[in-house]
Amino acid sequence: MDDADEHLIREAEKIAVALGRMFPGLCEVVLHDLRNPRHAIRVIENNLSGRQVGDSVTELGLARIADPGYPSVIQNYPNRFPDGRPAKSTSIGIKNAAGDYVAALCLNLDVSMLSPVTLALSNLVATEPDHRDQPLETLRDRNARELRRVVEAVAAERAAAPRSLSKEDKRALVRRLHQDGWFDFRDAAQTIADLLGVSRATVYNYTK
Repeated sequence: MDDADEHLIREAEKIAVALGRMFPGLCEVVLHDLRNPRHAIRVIENNLSGRQVGDSVTELGLARIADPGYPSVIQNYPNRFPDGRPAKSTSIGIKNAAGDYVAALCLNLDVSMLSPVTLALSNLVATEPDHRDQPLETLRDRNARELRRVVEAVAAERAAAPRSLSKEDKRALVRRLHQDGWFDFRDAAQTIADLLGVSRATVYNYTK
């Protein structure tokens, strides 16, 4: 690991801890190490999503890893915790001297805590209109159990079990999983192959 990059991330850890402790019970603060996407979370302060240190990166992290030109700051976008609570999020990418993303600092505000009585605070919970239609990320660890849920949910939309999907539906599903970054965690291709009843080689062919 580059010493300068590691120093940068350790300094960011202090910021993550301080921000989280400033808003106890209300705002989760997470620092992702983008050099290690499978075990990206370095700090999670004021934990509201149930994730842990060492859990994987989110979709925004994968986007920044793939494209150094991805926006450094995505602010006030709508999000959702795994248990369904609405959240308002901001994600800040951190680049090293070479211009590569090495970390991301993410804040997830639990807006469900703001009751209807606090209508005067409507600006605080407002999200940017550009991000309302399509969520940018999900606040959960990427693992085999979660992958199974995604595959089964897509199959259910077609009133079928994953193994009984048509070849074209399976191809479309695999491409969607690949695009959403599910292939970045260990044994993902084999897990998908087992769920769809095809070979691992077939899964990779579907991604092309």
